[in-house]
Amino acid sequence: MALFLLYESASGYALFEAHGIDEIGQNTEAVRNSVSDLNRFGKVVKLRSFNPFTSALDALTQCNAISEGILTDELRTVLETNLPKPKEGKKAKFSLGVADPKIGSQISELTKIPCQSNEFVLELIRGVRLHFDRFVSDLKSGDLEKAQLGLGHSYSRAKVKFNVNRVDNMVIQAIFLLDTLDKDINSFSMRVREWYSWHFPELVKIVNDNYLYAKLTKFIEDKSKLTEDKISDLTDIVGDEDKAKEIVEAAKASMGQDLSPVDLINVQQFAQRVMDLSEYRRKLYDYLVAKMGDIAPNLASLIGEVVGARLISHAGSLTNLAKCPSSTLQILGAEKALFRALKTKGNTPKYGLIFHSSFIGRASAKNKGRMARYLANKCSIASRIDCFSEREKGTTAFGEKLREQVEERLDFYDKGVAPRKNIDVMRAAMESADNKDTEMETEVPLEASSKKAKKKQKDDAPENTNGDAAEDHKSEKKKKKEKRKLDQEIELDDGANGVASETKKKKKKDKKGDDSEVVEAAIETKKKKKKSKSKNDE
Repeated sequence: MALFLLYESASGYALFEAHGIDEIGQNTEAVRNSVSDLNRFGKVVKLRSFNPFTSALDALTQCNAISEGILTDELRTVLETNLPKPKEGKKAKFSLGVADPKIGSQISELTKIPCQSNEFVLELIRGVRLHFDRFVSDLKSGDLEKAQLGLGHSYSRAKVKFNVNRVDNMVIQAIFLLDTLDKDINSFSMRVREWYSWHFPELVKIVNDNYLYAKLTKFIEDKSKLTEDKISDLTDIVGDEDKAKEIVEAAKASMGQDLSPVDLINVQQFAQRVMDLSEYRRKLYDYLVAKMGDIAPNLASLIGEVVGARLISHAGSLTNLAKCPSSTLQILGAEKALFRALKTKGNTPKYGLIFHSSFIGRASAKNKGRMARYLANKCSIASRIDCFSEREKGTTAFGEKLREQVEERLDFYDKGVAPRKNIDVMRAAMESADNKDTEMETEVPLEASSKKAKKKQKDDAPENTNGDAAEDHKSEKKKKKEKRKLDQEIELDDGANGVASETKKKKKKDKKGDDSEVVEAAIETKKKKKKSKSKNDE
């Protein structure tokens, strides 16, 4: 039985025919030994046809189709034109060897060509891949490598679909810039304090905050011009009227030297720069919090945005952090201390960057190591959920439940309260995440229905108003009739009480309607029964 081989290269489709299969006896070891030697392998396998791709886009579409197990029209025409056609009603006396069983089953279903994929076929295709450039004489040296490189890049670019909102590189850059800004703002603020202290040294002791000090430096300018009229403006800046009065009193009795207008202008400009940097730092922090909510919401809700961003930046990416075991994550950031301890055979560090978390600070001295190990375990779980979760919109349900577990572990170390089991907590987290997803899905139709209801109310509004006016008109007529009846009753009461009672009975009858007749009949029957009983007693 003849064997043909299908090889999908980066340049095009190639069909090979394997000779002497009966002599080898489909021995995998014999083929494996003959693969490295082209003289021996060339006697077994020979090129039958080669159909190159028309363009790089055509190569990408063919590669995508083969990876998904789809038979394209181009591949079908190649197979039907180059393979021998079997007679009608008889089995084919050949088989087609393919590397992927998916495309093999698709070919056999659509074209009725028998396909096989086993170790023997794979070894033959491996040899074809090794010596492909020598089989095809038209290929120049380097052409195949260029085609493979270009197709590999385009295929990877098309296959890996990046989500713009989940690019962790922005978090890495933001946390680096945040640390740099903290250092720069701190050093610049100290420079403003030293510079302005020559003019107003008492202000340093009154105001401790760097941003407020720069703001006051910009506002006060010359201390000699600071009067009690500016106390209200100072209270707006400082937030305390007593402190504002204290600044005014200190300015009156200040020991600082006077500065020239040019020096004061330079101090104010530098103070303004410090204020602008502080404002930008605040905006950058808000941006970091928002990005962490998109990229790693569970890690941020568990350990905080800043510490989570530091872990991601130190690991290199969220994927690298998710691949780290919890023991590595525990000492991430303390590599120098770890290698020093290994070299000197001392105690290894218990924590690295996660020491900045509030949980480690709240634990007692003897439980800090345990708490760091437990927190690293939960951080590893949270980072893997954030990295490999297939949810389009990240949920913080898992991070909140993991945070509750860490809180329970703290209570267990301090008070001895037994924590919940991990499986129960994760089950509750799954339920809450599913509930949030359903709420998000129901919000959109609810908004649409509310809009429709508002439209209906607007359309029905004039009809309802006309109906209400008609009802009011009817009620007024009823009231007038009742007043007339009451007047008649009063007149009858003045004439004779009997007539008035009859009018009241008539009124009750009018109100009750048919039910009053039934009641009167029941009263008459009761009277008859009483009369009959009295006669019997006599």
